[in-house]
Amino acid sequence: MYKILICDDERDIRNALRIYLTGEGYAVCEADSGLAALELMQREEVQLVLMDIMMPVMNGLEAAEKIRALDRPDSETVPIFAMTANAFSDDAARSRKAGMTEHLSKPLNAETLKKAILRNI
Repeated sequence: MYKILICDDERDIRNALRIYLTGEGYAVCEADSGLAALELMQREEVQLVLMDIMMPVMNGLEAAEKIRALDRPDSETVPIFAMTANAFSDDAARSRKAGMTEHLSKPLNAETLKKAILRNI
């Protein structure tokens, strides 16, 4: 089953995404910080990551860079989607430089998220 990691420090956002994604047939795991996401990626098989940018402990940009450097076969190719309230072009450029595949603006639109996932499966 296709597993998506939701990484966001806000529980309500994780819950909403979990409800939506499981309703679409995806398996879901969750992390509340970039560090927790990195640790989870070291021990579990995940096919896509939804990563909030602004988080305590380790932000999403740093976490994406560290995921890309992991010693696992898909570390350079696993899709990582930035989720952020910052929709400016320089924010998207920073996300891409950190290794993000997509840059999604919050609040997330279900149709936009669905299309982004389908582009990266």
